Amino acid sequence: MGPPTNKPLSHPSIDQSAAARLMAPLTALVARAGAAILKVDRDRMQVDGKSDGSPVTEADLAADRIIAEGLKQLAPGIPALSEERARPQGGCPDAFFLIDPLDGTKEFVAGRDEFTVNLALLVAGTPLLGIVGAPALGLIWRGLAGQGEGRIAERLAIGPGDEVGPPQPIHTRRFPPPGQAWVAAVSRSHGDAASEAFIDARPGAVRVRLGSAVKLAKVAEGEVDIYPRLAPTSEWDIAAGHAIVTAAGGKVTDASGRALRFGERGDFIVPAFVAWGDPTAS
Repeated sequence: MGPPTNKPLSHPSIDQSAAARLMAPLTALVARAGAAILKVDRDRMQVDGKSDGSPVTEADLAADRIIAEGLKQLAPGIPALSEERARPQGGCPDAFFLIDPLDGTKEFVAGRDEFTVNLALLVAGTPLLGIVGAPALGLIWRGLAGQGEGRIAERLAIGPGDEVGPPQPIHTRRFPPPGQAWVAAVSRSHGDAASEAFIDARPGAVRVRLGSAVKLAKVAEGEVDIYPRLAPTSEWDIAAGHAIVTAAGGKVTDASGRALRFGERGDFIVPAFVAWGDPTAS
């Protein structure tokens, strides 16, 4: 992966090698954002509604501030777009960060632990680097996609505060052989009929209900074979997980098996996607 660096990255274009050098400081940044979320008292916090009806809390905003300030120091020349901040007009740049400072706010508000901090670096419409932190679970998953041996997919434990442990490599698993059941991730909070029918077409598939980008992380580390979401979701919900699944040997496609493109729609909506642990199954 190359040595970590705290040297600011100011060029608007970035390659796999440059992204690799950012992996360690960006991981630390996600860990700090997660630690800030855990400091918020869920029993006393204020929960507001956004224009789309989804909730936002002081934890979302605290994590967003930490990430925004950190990215200004680490990569001041690369735009950063967050769920909690303004969208660009006239299209996205060639390289940009895409952030969901608290994915799974409904899970967080409900007192469950499956919420994440999602940070992705996109280049030419494709997630190149992704980090998903699950602070209440004490885990971070990260991936560097791209070409050849430069790919990296890892899981790390988060210790007390925001201390990050040594990385452990992860990999997706192969297509289940005949007679062995598929394991399919399904949303705990956002079920849809099309995704259920997709899973039903694989007789005997076992459903695992999970929240937030943890579903994509479980595909990446080989505990889940497939995660279909055949209903609209937002790009910041899946961009980081997309990079991790890809780096770990899997594939994320649209409903027709084509590659996803990010930053090309003004609404940042992904109409449908499927994450495959085994890319030959898509």
